[in-house]
Amino acid sequence: MDLLIAEPLEADVLQWLDSRHALHYAPRLADEPALLEEALSQARAAMLPARTRVDARTLAQAVMLRAIGRIVGGPENIDHAACKRAGIEVVRCMDATVPAEAEFMLGAVLSLLRPAPEDLGRLAGRELGQSTIGLVGMTAATRRLAQLVRPFGCTVIGYDPTVHASDRRWDEWEVQPIALRELFETADVVCVGLAYFSRYRGVLGERNLAACKPGQVLVCTASSALFDHATLARVLGSGRMTSAWLDQAELDLQAPGQVLHRVRGLMTTPRLASYTRESRLRSAWGVARRLDEILRCTPAVARSGTRRASHATDEPMKPVAAPPAGPTASGLIRPPGAPAAGAAWPASR
Repeated sequence: MDLLIAEPLEADVLQWLDSRHALHYAPRLADEPALLEEALSQARAAMLPARTRVDARTLAQAVMLRAIGRIVGGPENIDHAACKRAGIEVVRCMDATVPAEAEFMLGAVLSLLRPAPEDLGRLAGRELGQSTIGLVGMTAATRRLAQLVRPFGCTVIGYDPTVHASDRRWDEWEVQPIALRELFETADVVCVGLAYFSRYRGVLGERNLAACKPGQVLVCTASSALFDHATLARVLGSGRMTSAWLDQAELDLQAPGQVLHRVRGLMTTPRLASYTRESRLRSAWGVARRLDEILRCTPAVARSGTRRASHATDEPMKPVAAPPAGPTASGLIRPPGAPAAGAAWPASR
């Protein structure tokens, strides 16, 4: 088997891959761990949903595996160090979600600048025009957002710990570099896209967030672990910060007993920013093309230093039984060029 696809995939992408490689397409296979493990032991590459954990044990069984494709983001369930040691490439299309994330941030900002329904008649909304927008983390998405807000007449300031204030890229981006505390003191709107690393845990806290400009609104499409939760609760609870929208909030962020439980002005969503039909299709094509390259350029043999646990002989690999599923969950391993197994399951809302 060349390629295992264990998640729903758009029909055009599926057919394109099917014309080039021997596929096993079973969108529900991730719900059957034993069958998934058996299929992975025969696959040279795999597309796996974000909820599927990939660790050293998984890779030890998947001796033919050369690449793992992830179409959408989600819980970080891949042991990247183990993949690197095994010589397995983790394939993602990182730029596919940029337009979606930038649009989401803009829409969220416009929403937060208006009063909540229960505040009508008591609080007046605000317009984006002539506001100062502060960007924390100069990612592709925040740079796109900078372009989107300029027609409103906004001033754009930014901070990124990896880009020095003298770097010429700030001029290219038309963003004024500024210290983090000063950004919070100055901006009417703050948009956070900073990539999360453990050293950044709680970096937005007492030294900067606590000094936020009165009436500020905040949108974050990065990890909520960037925030010191107690400080965020205080600035929202006091009304100094009007509202905040966190789109990658930890599951228990507002659970009873947590400092952000029932904090006024806080909205959380589970990674909605990147979830659009268009971004998923861009990502699917990007991942598919890279997997195609890998499959065409690597031999169909077990990785160096590994051996099959259950296929030690030179016998042909046997087909993997498909789990009980709907009519589009194919259980067959098809040779290259064989007809696709019907239309793909709906892969986006």
